[in-house]
Amino acid sequence: MGVRVMVMAGGTGGHVFPALAVAEELRARNMEVFWLGNPDGFEARVVPEHGFSMERVSIHGLRGNGILRWLAAPFRLSIALFQVMIILLRKRPRIALGMGGFVSGPGGLMAKVMGIPLVIHEQNAVPGMTNRWLARWASRVAEAFPGSFDASLRASLTGNPVRPEIAGLEAPAVRMSGRSGPVHLLVLGGSQGARALNETLPAALALLQPEIRPSTQHQSGRDKVDTTVSAYRKAGVKAEVMPFIKDMAAAYAWADLVVCRAGALTIAEIAAAGVASILIPYPYAVDDHQTKNAGYLVDAGAALLLPESEMSAQNLARLLEPLAGSREKTLEMAVAARSLALPEATLKVADLCEEVAQ
Repeated sequence: MGVRVMVMAGGTGGHVFPALAVAEELRARNMEVFWLGNPDGFEARVVPEHGFSMERVSIHGLRGNGILRWLAAPFRLSIALFQVMIILLRKRPRIALGMGGFVSGPGGLMAKVMGIPLVIHEQNAVPGMTNRWLARWASRVAEAFPGSFDASLRASLTGNPVRPEIAGLEAPAVRMSGRSGPVHLLVLGGSQGARALNETLPAALALLQPEIRPSTQHQSGRDKVDTTVSAYRKAGVKAEVMPFIKDMAAAYAWADLVVCRAGALTIAEIAAAGVASILIPYPYAVDDHQTKNAGYLVDAGAALLLPESEMSAQNLARLLEPLAGSREKTLEMAVAARSLALPEATLKVADLCEEVAQ
């Protein structure tokens, strides 16, 4: 194998899946990739399934976790830094790639201390705390949304890496040509579900005239199938409810309209696929970054925004009605979304790693 790369990403799918896309591209370029992650994190389940070894570091977040967690933070960070140091001495990577999550903090810091070049990628429109300070020391900085970092950092606009099967979907005009009947509505609350969507969507759809009511697929989250099915039954609305969608490319290809949160990966996938959307940002996201993410599509006329503070069946139905009654409008928004796609994001991040490794 060639150059050895340490990939640091964890906590959520929004960090892990883009990092996996880049890791697989680096592996295809004959680089040796290993992962730095939390043994209790999402990455511990997903990364080994893709054939990457994972080195484990015990690290957790600080925000909103109480005074005891804050008081213990220096001790926990010291342990994590020591663990990373041992890993780096043993594995000796040529470069480190930080793709977000708490593990990028001690990993990136120790890489800098030990003279290992650092590349970081920020998925959100508002950089997280870890990436804000790592950016000062990084050899290369990449951003998914324009203007996320201060201009002095000279960040490269790469976009967010998405799964190739989503980036490779046909253009909206081709995909949606010849469709008739009810508009196809895809509801995504994330793998854990979103209570606000699960409760409000059925009631909102019930307010629409039956002749324009969409054909609906609803991802409810693993533990919320029964309550969501019950909500649709109570509303008198037909829908296909599922805990989790494995084939997201097929789901986006089917959809005329998506109702969902505004996580960075979701925004990138909607743009890559080219689908109209109604975005309901998670109101408790750090620095309200989901609202900023949503603005990327909303400002271009590719999406509508509904803050959760204003969410009701009536307000959601008001946004749904003109879209459910007009495929021309959803197609117009889909084309606008596709125009914002950055389908070469994975290649661009991998290119930055190669540049630094040389």
